[in-house]
Amino acid sequence: MNNHEIDYKLFGEEMQCVEIELDPQEAVIAEPGSFMMMTDGIQMQTLFGDGNQTGFMSKLFTAGKRLLTGENLFMTVYTNISQQKRQVTFAAPYAGKIIPMDLSHLGHKIICQKDSFLCAAKGVQVGIEFQKKLGTGLFGGEGFIMQKLEGDGMAFVHSGGHVIEKTLQAGEILKIDTGCIVVFTSDVNYDIQFVGGIKNTLFGGEGVFYAVLRGPGKVWIQTLPISRLASRILSYGSGARKEEGSILGGLGNLLDGD
Repeated sequence: MNNHEIDYKLFGEEMQCVEIELDPQEAVIAEPGSFMMMTDGIQMQTLFGDGNQTGFMSKLFTAGKRLLTGENLFMTVYTNISQQKRQVTFAAPYAGKIIPMDLSHLGHKIICQKDSFLCAAKGVQVGIEFQKKLGTGLFGGEGFIMQKLEGDGMAFVHSGGHVIEKTLQAGEILKIDTGCIVVFTSDVNYDIQFVGGIKNTLFGGEGVFYAVLRGPGKVWIQTLPISRLASRILSYGSGARKEEGSILGGLGNLLDGD
């Protein structure tokens, strides 16, 4: 094991948090803003990149790659400097599920949405995964530049809404909205495909492109991408009030004093 070997507990159902138990000198890395609480004896340190680089240029290069994915330049390392077991807890930023990923059982590498990484054992490398095909880059949207987590330790990613795990057999194909992908194993082939048809393009409402995942491998899918939720909230907040039933809608506004 090159990564720190951590224990954990998950709490909650749809608003989850994960408690990491650290032995003396063990550490966990996390995205800024995911911290919830910790017991006395844990030292918090902010670093460039994921804390695995030694030279300044290496740290700067890693931080620059994180900037490309829209993530923070820095990551936070929590180290148990006491002589007893200590705990640190991280919470997901929105309603959904936290998914524990044991990289040693998943080919030592997974690919995830750029905003889904929550925390991981010290030693797990957090980088970016470029898709090779031009079509994926131009039209993939959220799926173009994704994060890759490499190592042999535990990593934790979070999803929006409910999460579904699927195991794809060799050659099996799954077509999916790019925003609904949370994470997949590195042996899954990934591409972007045009929906086709002028009516689908103009009136489909689901976007012009979707992701095509080809097995073998595993994929985790979320039911409610945060981008979809945000767009619905904005659409409701920016327009005039609309009630179900156009006849009673105006009458309801009058009764409410609007």
